[in-house]
Amino acid sequence: MALKTNKIFLFILKISISSVLLYVVLSKTGLGSVLSILRNINPFYFITAVFLYILSQFISTLRWKLLLPHTFGIRNLFSLYMIGAFFNTLLPGIVGGDAVKGFYLYQATGKGSLIFASIFMERYLGFVVLITICVIAYPFGYHYLRGSQVEWLLPFVVISFIFASLLVFGLRLGKRIKLLSDFYEYFHAYRNQKDMIRKALFLSVLIQVLGISSVYVLATGIGQHIPFLACLIFVPLIVIFTMIPISISGLGVREGSFVLFFGFIGVKPEFAAAISFSWFIAMVIGNLVGLMEYLKYKKEGFKL
Repeated sequence: MALKTNKIFLFILKISISSVLLYVVLSKTGLGSVLSILRNINPFYFITAVFLYILSQFISTLRWKLLLPHTFGIRNLFSLYMIGAFFNTLLPGIVGGDAVKGFYLYQATGKGSLIFASIFMERYLGFVVLITICVIAYPFGYHYLRGSQVEWLLPFVVISFIFASLLVFGLRLGKRIKLLSDFYEYFHAYRNQKDMIRKALFLSVLIQVLGISSVYVLATGIGQHIPFLACLIFVPLIVIFTMIPISISGLGVREGSFVLFFGFIGVKPEFAAAISFSWFIAMVIGNLVGLMEYLKYKKEGFKL
């Protein structure tokens, strides 16, 4: 009962934070201006962004499959992946999407540690590539951030990530807990499969490039011709901010981050907020696939 109460409290807290942040952003941009920009977005570019998102989810499924035994079919894994994305985007704060897709797969296999390790590794590799892309682009676009309050944000993120990785994998914190102990065993098994890791990293590059490209496409669709180099630096940092679990689906945090970062290259706040909202809407539409799959599994049950 106490756990349920805590979840409700956290959910309400996240709604409150999202509401406050959105109010601050829209006070600066003007709701009418943002809605006007969204109404005038080029449909071709918006549909392209939705397609890029669904494609990135499919490639993410291929990456997940690499980290699982070959007995898992891509069709069912893609369905689970989209269900997870649906829960992450449309029903946040109640049940995490990774937990949902992991639960369905666990019900079918009973291999909890393997599933947990595969989901963690998939996310971990994606984050490694996301940071790497930003680090590679950073020296070429450092002038965008020079003298700003976030000039040294990326170095701080990189150092923190390396330190956290050393704690988790170097010291193997939590290895005495059975679930985590089994996880470490699977992780070390992954580490020895270098060909598989190379393929997963390559797929991760494709996934992140598709995500960054969708922002670039949406910006173009509303008439903002921003440098792609800026997207390579700003979008990973925005994603990192959005991952902080203090809001509903990153609402408010994402919009504020777009206004902040793209403001460095002269994008007006209302246009930056419109790019952010259009990106979120494109993901929501793409994740309707997950809703359909979820309703199907609720009716028929999940079968491998």
